[in-house]
Amino acid sequence: MRGHGFLLANYVPGTSPVHRTPLWLKFLLVLACGMASFLVADWTAAAVVLALLCGVYLASGAGLRRLLRALRPVLPVLGVLGVFQWWQLGGPTAARIVLNILVCVVAASILTATTQVQTLLDGVAALASPFRRFGADPERFALTIAIMLRSIPFIAGAYADVRDSARARGLDRNPRALVLPVFITTVAFARQTGDALTARGLGDAEDQD
Repeated sequence: MRGHGFLLANYVPGTSPVHRTPLWLKFLLVLACGMASFLVADWTAAAVVLALLCGVYLASGAGLRRLLRALRPVLPVLGVLGVFQWWQLGGPTAARIVLNILVCVVAASILTATTQVQTLLDGVAALASPFRRFGADPERFALTIAIMLRSIPFIAGAYADVRDSARARGLDRNPRALVLPVFITTVAFARQTGDALTARGLGDAEDQD
């Protein structure tokens, strides 16, 4: 099955200043962009922030093509959202909403493009460690994030493969020809993942007692 990206850029090895930036600072960048999306009321300010973030991304050496590949899946959704918001609230508000979402996506792509997955997961586990006193398991939480990062591109790839196969048979408008194979493939992938976790002693804690 061919690989597919989903919203965020994959890690690109490098030694740029962006790569060497501490992980906590990159986390703060993503958090700040997420909070700013609720606070910035001017679409021109959002456009300036987006341009700056795109400059930071390109400065990492990841390349414009990778950035466009990361943004491509969300652009159709943003197009529909932008048209609807323009109809409901006017052009400036629609532009602000779309640009703020792009700001969040690009900020998160900077994080994933310049941070190795294992380093990112270790950082997630460290951030979740204060919740250990409430019974949370930071390592299990990081494992969940890792499975999610692996599963989303797999499911997206499964859908694309099934869609191409259905289109070749003239069934691309048949919901059953699209949904059922993807559902079966996804369930099989989930079972294989669960079996692999159980084999490594990472199943449900209640099952191990």
